[in-house]
Amino acid sequence: MSHAGRLLVATPLIADPTFERTVVLVLAHGRDGAFGVVLNRPTDTTVGEVAPEWAGHAAAPGVVFLGGPVGQDSLLALGRSAAVGAHSENRIFADCAAIDLERSPDDGPHWDGVRLFAGSAGWAPGQLDDELAEGAWWLADADPQDVTATDPEHQWSAVLRRQRGEVAWFANHPEDPSAN
Repeated sequence: MSHAGRLLVATPLIADPTFERTVVLVLAHGRDGAFGVVLNRPTDTTVGEVAPEWAGHAAAPGVVFLGGPVGQDSLLALGRSAAVGAHSENRIFADCAAIDLERSPDDGPHWDGVRLFAGSAGWAPGQLDDELAEGAWWLADADPQDVTATDPEHQWSAVLRRQRGEVAWFANHPEDPSAN
């Protein structure tokens, strides 16, 4: 079963600091593996520094986000637009789509918010399914606002609060459990 368009929320069991307390939007998932971007790792680099033509369309805080450890020298963009329909070519889910940064921002739909990511996260065939079975990630339904969340520092907790049952309890999990 494909998890494309869903969120992976890192559980406290994840041992990799690269993914600790991350929220990952899965962009593709199938027999060839999985691919996504970390939604809550802002950098200090402004969108204007790397893609000035897109700066006016960037969602607050207007910086590039670290999408993951793979290919950090390349940019990937996601955006929200009312013009993104169910049959749109680059649609990820709801009104969210991948954006071709080679095109002018004025050539296409009006973007309500754009987020640029340096790098991505990738999983070999079966690897993500194994990590889910081991309890490294919680699966969650994505909300379109997750793609352009204005408070990435608290996004991990915010996504967990939306969940049902015991998973929601972890929204208050301290970063350092020994300080609890």
